[in-house]
Order: sequence, then structure tokens, then C-alpha cells
Amino acid sequence: MKTILDKLNWRYATKKFDNSKKLSSKNLNTLLEGGRLTASSYGLQPYHIFVIENADVRKELRKVSYDQPQITDASHLIVLANKPTFDHAMIDDYIENIMAVRGLDKDDLKDFSETMKSTLLDLPDAQKNTWTSNQAYIVLGNLMTIAAEMEIDACPMEGFENAKYNEILGLTEKGLNAAVVLAVGYRSAEDETQNHTKVRYSQEQIVTHI
Repeated sequence: MKTILDKLNWRYATKKFDNSKKLSSKNLNTLLEGGRLTASSYGLQPYHIFVIENADVRKELRKVSYDQPQITDASHLIVLANKPTFDHAMIDDYIENIMAVRGLDKDDLKDFSETMKSTLLDLPDAQKNTWTSNQAYIVLGNLMTIAAEMEIDACPMEGFENAKYNEILGLTEKGLNAAVVLAVGYRSAEDETQNHTKVRYSQEQIVTHI
């Protein structure tokens, strides 16, 4: 039986996908549930996960992604969009959700709500954008690990025109911003990259115990 380390050694940033192979709905749902269950600061989840399946939309996105074939050839394209700014409404909505799920009263969560608001709401917009984008990247990492565990190939992608993605997907009017993209599917036998030996620093070079 392969271990998680075996799977992580198996995975690589897939450059060429087999466009005839598609994720099953069950596997896609498992992947997306893993994204939904990913940890985020305070549990706020200041992002949205878009699954782009429409072929015409993906052709448009490829034009603003430096013509990278993964955009159109992968089984599914996942766009992680962060909230570039936010106000008290985001925190209030989250508090309402906690109340509904855990059966609590607003007074039970008053201190928690005030802590989040005092910590986050006065941040400059640029810092809010950085913080929410970082949360989206936590989802990215989790999605990649889950995909490897399921032997689904994936390629994280930052090579795209952010503003054009926002325009094509209508993200700005939703109060969102395309942070990072993940193409998922199955590698093509023609992708030579899969034969490359994985290059990583040793633990001795990259890990320090204090």
C-alpha cells in the first residue's frame, strides 16, 4: 500500500493532460469537499471555489493564461477567488452560520465576533487582500495533497492575467478576485515532465529543529 509520502513523490506539476480522461463526479466531489473542509483563519473562509467546466469559457481563459494547454486540456479547472476586501458583514454572516450549526445564541459568540472585528476590519485593503489570498493558498495546498492521495494529477498555476480572469468570470461584481488556478485531471503519456526526477532540498537543508 502506498503511503502519503509515496503519493507526494508520485505527484508533479502536470504540463500535459490527457483530455480524453475525466474525473468522476464522485472524485470531483471528494476533492471539492476537501477544499470546503480546509482550515482557514478563524474559520472565516474568505474565498470562493469556482469549477470551470464550460469549454468556451476555458478557451477564453486560455487566451489570458499565456496559452498554457492545461487550461483547456485538464478534466476540470478550479479557480480559487479571494475576497480582496471585506467589512463587518462577512463576520456577521459567519457568526450567523455558527449560531445555526451549533445552536448558540449571539451573546455566546459576542467576544469571538468582537475579536475578529477588532483584529481584521481596520486593516488596509491591501493587507486584507494579502490575508484573504493567503487563505485561498491554504485551500490550494490541501487540494493538491488530496488530489495526490487519490492519484489525480494537478498543476497549480499563477501564470494568468488576473484582471482578465475577473472580467471573464464576473468576479469583481461578486466582490471576488482570482487568486490562483488549479488544473486537475490525468497526465498524458506524452508528458515528458512525469519522467523527471523530483528535485527538493534535503531535510537537513530545509528543516531546522530549535
